[in-house]
Amino acid sequence: MSIEKILYRTQATVSGGREGRAESSDGALKVLLSTPRELGGADGPGTNPEQLFAAGYAACFLGSMKFVAAKQKKTLPAEASVTGVVGIGVLPTGFGLEVELRISLPGLDIEEAKALIGQAHIVCPYSHATHGNIDVRLNLAETGSRYPELKAPPSPL
Repeated sequence: MSIEKILYRTQATVSGGREGRAESSDGALKVLLSTPRELGGADGPGTNPEQLFAAGYAACFLGSMKFVAAKQKKTLPAEASVTGVVGIGVLPTGFGLEVELRISLPGLDIEEAKALIGQAHIVCPYSHATHGNIDVRLNLAETGSRYPELKAPPSPL
């Protein structure tokens, strides 16, 4: 699927790999990178690609839930949050990722929360990018409910 119109484009450059640094072209992001001990690194003071991916997906998914809610003339609870959990492991051809999104929507009815999560999963760019490529689990934190059976509900748009 091709994007009809680019709304925003950004750029980041990494030097030194997992033991280096990353910086966005506008300077808003400047981070040291370190390899976790579990991956054979020294567990230095920097972040790593998995943490950055977890934060990016969580932020994007929460933004997608807000977008869907706004289209329906609703608002999310102020305490709404998404925790991204990213795992990296070995594949026959190299390495792969898995993601769990722990979604907290305190005060929302479970069916309403389930519908919102499903619709956000449809519009979220990270969900589009990962679809069919990695295992993504969506869990509603208040209940521990897992929604792997989510089918694409009717588009909220």
